[in-house]
Amino acid sequence: MANQNAKGFKRLINACFFSLAGFKATWRHEEAFRQEVALFIVTTPIALWLGSDGIEKVLLIGSVVLVLLVELLNSAVEAVVDRVGLEHHELSGRAKDIGSAAVMLSLAWAAATWFLLLA
Repeated sequence: MANQNAKGFKRLINACFFSLAGFKATWRHEEAFRQEVALFIVTTPIALWLGSDGIEKVLLIGSVVLVLLVELLNSAVEAVVDRVGLEHHELSGRAKDIGSAAVMLSLAWAAATWFLLLA
């Protein structure tokens, strides 16, 4: 368990290690996250090349980063729901469906951003 008494710089260092553990766990257990990282790796150089100015580049790259952020949150929700119990429950299913909908909305947002800026 995390050291609840850590303060200042030590707390910041601990938070960095916990965040890295979160990235590692998501990478290991979530195929969708790995696919979205691949999307990020492919689209970032394209955004840097095709974006006409800094704002366009940030919007193009940021829209894909948003997908990664939402996927991380969705993965956290799914992990908590699965921790509580694997039996079917309406609220568990609803929580997972809502997380999935959030990912889909972020993907649609990214696609719209790319289309509107580059079309």
